[in-house]
Parts: sequence; structure tokens; C-alpha cells
Amino acid sequence: MAALVVVLVVISLVKAVQIIPQATAAVIERLGRFKGTAAPGLVFIVPFIDKVRERIDLREQVVSFPPQPVITQDNLTVNIDTVVYYQVIDPKAAVYEINDYIYGVEQITITTLRNVVGGMSLEETLTSRDAINTVLRGSLDEATDRWGIRVARVEIKAIDPPASIQESMERQMKADREKRAMILTAEGQRESAIRSAEGVKQSQVLTAEGAKQAAILGAEADRQSSILRAQGERAAKYLQAQGEAKAIEKVFAAIKAGKPTPEMLAYQYLQTLPEMAQGDANKVWLVPSDFGKALEGFTRMLGAPGEDGVFRFQPSADDGRPSAPAQDDEEVRDWFDTRTDPELAKVVADAEAQARQEVPPLGAPPQASALGAHARPDLPSRPADPELTAGAAPRPPADPAHPNGRSG
Repeated sequence: MAALVVVLVVISLVKAVQIIPQATAAVIERLGRFKGTAAPGLVFIVPFIDKVRERIDLREQVVSFPPQPVITQDNLTVNIDTVVYYQVIDPKAAVYEINDYIYGVEQITITTLRNVVGGMSLEETLTSRDAINTVLRGSLDEATDRWGIRVARVEIKAIDPPASIQESMERQMKADREKRAMILTAEGQRESAIRSAEGVKQSQVLTAEGAKQAAILGAEADRQSSILRAQGERAAKYLQAQGEAKAIEKVFAAIKAGKPTPEMLAYQYLQTLPEMAQGDANKVWLVPSDFGKALEGFTRMLGAPGEDGVFRFQPSADDGRPSAPAQDDEEVRDWFDTRTDPELAKVVADAEAQARQEVPPLGAPPQASALGAHARPDLPSRPADPELTAGAAPRPPADPAHPNGRSG
């Protein structure tokens, strides 16, 4: 009997002491009627008279509803999966105002979703998630207010159109991507063609500029070469004439100094006869019949008969005229100057400097020319050639003792 009393006391204590966790509310009934809501902590109730009807979680809850078929305005069925965030703010209303508030929230979500999506097309449904979420949240918050529930937010997790619609949309997206790819490819080809044309144009311009400068330099080189060649030929002819005159002078002086006899002159004349017959065109050579008379006249012209009747060389009388060729005058003094004209060397150097400059790209402002004061404006400039400028040294002074008036 005592043991039964102890058991009853223990059971009464267990039922009388209730511990309510944090963020949880307990709905307490007394003899089947609502007594109150217990706050978190230690709660004492009357055993066998009071009882905890239900413990309500006051934290924000997340519930995901299964996909629901919804018909759009263009008669296409789509499956929409929603997620609802809610919180119980009145435990008494959540327990006594509705049997199952989770099921109620689900049904309101489905009906509101069908009402909203039914007035939209498939494309609007796929692109208007924020608008659908706003409408769902407003409808749920208004309907669940009397249940003691506050709907924080509603999110559409997925919208799945039919398989045929998905396939059609994929083909459309693929076609759209191919269209964009073709447009980008065409743009790339157009840009490439433009760049290639610009490159060809610039290459042709550079080639033309190079050909122009090469032609200018070639013409200038030909002109200078012709001038120098003519000057050289003129000086060579003059020197050759002077050499021949000097040789004749030396031979004539030697003949006069040797006082040759007519016999020696006749012998020399006979020695030249075989040389005259050595020509390739001379097949037959005849000695004229009057050869002796011609030789006699030749000796008479160069000599006079002596006491023994032999013709001997008589020097010609000195008439006072100079026997040596005249020296160079001032007119031909510059013929033998082999140095390059400084003005010409400067023009060629400026042309070379201009030709070696980098050609600016198309559209760039033209650079200032480096032509000098005496340079031709139609010739490009280049750095001075050491071989040309090296010869432009000061001319040496004239030497009166030299036949040409030069010191060397």
C-alpha cells in the first residue's frame, strides 16, 4: 500500500512539473478548456486536472511543397515547386482556429498560384517569378493572419514546362545561339577583311614610297655617274692629248739630238714596211716603182748635200716659238678635280637620310623633312655617306711647276 502511494506521488510530481524549451510555447488546458499559454522555462500544473495540449515551435519554419500542375493562359501545363517561410505568432489561434495550419498554407498556396499563373502565358510565367512571389506572399499573409501565422516569404523553387515545350525551347535557344554565333562570325570576317585591306593598302603605300625613293636615288646616281664619267673622259682625253704631245716632243727632240743621216732614215723607213704589211686585210703588198725617188725626196727634205755629195741632217732654224706644249690654263684647271662637289654630296646625303626614315602609319601627321637649304625639295634625305663627304676636303693650292697647275 505504501508503495502504491509513493508511485502516485512520483507520477503526480512528474505531471505537475513541466519544462518548456526556449522558442517554444505550450498550450495548457484545464479539464478540456483552454487555460493559457506557458512561456519557456519551468512550469507547474495541477496533475490530472491540467494538461499540455500541444507544444508550438515559435521559430520561423520552412516547408517545401511538392510540384503542382498549373495551366497557363496559353493552355500549357507546368509544374511549379514552391517554398514557404512562416512563423507562428499566436499559439492559441494556431491550435484552435485550424486543424492543420501546414495543410491550410499548402492549399492556399496552390489555389493562389493557379489563379496567378492562369492569367499569364508560359513566357511570362518563366520570367515573372518575383511578381508571382509577391502575390503569393500577400494572399497567404492575409489568409493565415487569423490562424496566428505570419508568412515571411514565398519562393518558387522550380517551374517545369512539359517535355515537348522544353525540347522546343531548347531548339529555339540553340537557334538563337547559332544566330548570334553566325553574326559574330560575320562580324569577325568583316573585321578581318577590313584589317587585311588596310594591311594591303599600307603595304602598297610603303612599296610605292620605296619605289619612288629608289627611283629618285637611282636617277640622282645615274645623273651624278654620267657627270663624273663625262668629266673623267674629258680629263682623260686632255691628258692623253698632252701625253701624245709630250711624246712627239720627246721623239722630235731625240731625233734632233741624234742628227740622223739620210741612210739611217731610209733604213728606218724600210723597217716599217713589214709592219705595214702585217694587217689582216693585207693579202698582197707591192713596193711602188718610184720608191727610190720618194726616198730621195724624203732625204732632200730633211738634209742637205755635203762636199762628198751625201745628204746629211740639217737642223731647222730656230724661229723663237716654244717647242714644248703649253701648260694648262685656268679654263681646264677644274677638269682634273676628282673630289665630290660639296653641294651634290649634301643633296645625296639628305636623300639617303630621307629614304632611311621609317614611314609613318596611315593617318599619322607627316614628319618634318630634314632637307637643307641647298637640297632639292623633291629628293628625300638620308644620312651623309662617309665615302661622299670624305672626298669633300679643301682643294690643294695650284703648283706653278706642275704642267696642270696642281701640286700633286
